[in-house]
Amino acid sequence: MNITVIGSGYVGLVSGTCFAEMGNRVTCVDIDLVKIEKLNQGIIPIFEPGLETMVLKNVKNKNLFFTTKLDKALQNSEIAFIAVGTPMGDDGSADLQYVLAVAKSIGQSMQKRLIVVDKSTVPIGTADKVKATIQKELDIRNSDVQFDVVSNPEFLKEGAAIVDFMKPDRVVIGADSEIAFKKMKELYSPFFRSHDRFITMDIRSAEMTKYAANAMLATKISFMNEIANICEKVGADVNQVRIGIGSDQRIGYSFIYPGAGYGGSCFPKDVKALTKIAKENGYTAQLITAVEAVNDAQKLVIAQKIVTRFGEDLTGFTFGIWGLAFKPGTDDMREAPSIYVIKELVKRGAQIKAYDPKAIDEAKEHYLKGVENITYVASKYEVLKDSDALVLLTEWKEFRSPDFEEIKTQLKTPVIFDGRNQYNAFNLEEKGFEYFQIGR
Repeated sequence: MNITVIGSGYVGLVSGTCFAEMGNRVTCVDIDLVKIEKLNQGIIPIFEPGLETMVLKNVKNKNLFFTTKLDKALQNSEIAFIAVGTPMGDDGSADLQYVLAVAKSIGQSMQKRLIVVDKSTVPIGTADKVKATIQKELDIRNSDVQFDVVSNPEFLKEGAAIVDFMKPDRVVIGADSEIAFKKMKELYSPFFRSHDRFITMDIRSAEMTKYAANAMLATKISFMNEIANICEKVGADVNQVRIGIGSDQRIGYSFIYPGAGYGGSCFPKDVKALTKIAKENGYTAQLITAVEAVNDAQKLVIAQKIVTRFGEDLTGFTFGIWGLAFKPGTDDMREAPSIYVIKELVKRGAQIKAYDPKAIDEAKEHYLKGVENITYVASKYEVLKDSDALVLLTEWKEFRSPDFEEIKTQLKTPVIFDGRNQYNAFNLEEKGFEYFQIGR
């Protein structure tokens, strides 16, 4: 098939590349000329395992193209995916200006029947707005070109997006025409053998499915963090509790690891947006609101443990940070706990030495830009020298089995604050460490 993907950010670039991998001819469109020029030079703007190799391969095979010219991209396309950002507005709602701007451009440019797919995470009812926007432009042109609008939410995990897309556990399609369902099934059929993974429904239910999925996962995280905080108060071990409840098949082990809170591009934004959607429709989403409140508080738990140990005035203290990204396998720092912890320490006078395998540039250029008293280093052990304590905030694999004797030797005091509960408390305390973790 000939496919256009509009928006070459995380979702658009991964989706377009994976479609190209299956032999489709995919054109990725973006208004950012610099980004398109870099992509055409083989420079990938985001880190995602396996993505760069797949992009370069499909560009070489002439299955994948990058351009700023939407009209030319649409000339032979059967399907156009809208994969632009929907940033969170001041009131917590998803900002649709970019989605609707794309819809307007599609209406101005399309010349033949087209299936327009909302791949961006959008509020319930967005497909109706996209359809109306396109139709308005067609009416201005006196054009009777036919089109369908489809909702196809993405469920990609950063750090595992290629695997998720190539071997999906489900593909959700919301549409109101058999033509659209048939065409989308044809597009996705190479990605799965089991037909029950292709789930069809009405458009609004598909739009809601994305929010509901992320809100459910966020709820599990906040619930377990709440349990961890209670465990700490009553003297229970949250890690043992996790094992005890995870063995129940109705609960499972996924998303019940206590930690410093969730971040990233999806959970914080989607939880806020779902709360806003409910409110706009006359309903107070008490549980979802609580999930967000617990998560906001959780991001400061490690900082509070540091303050309790070293005092309110942290002037003269240096803390080594392992991990800046919101999770391993990505350079994404959106709503990362590290941002909140570092700012909390710095405002009390602390010095920070930080290392992350992928996210240092993101920290310098965006999320911690302008924050003073931060030194970025090139290796995990370089963080330790002259630091008063080690603070683990992202569970990268290279942090899982470190040389604890080296850590103890390099640190001024053998103190570890573990925001991801990676280590065995008993073993570390036997080795002479002061060890602080979530829920203990």
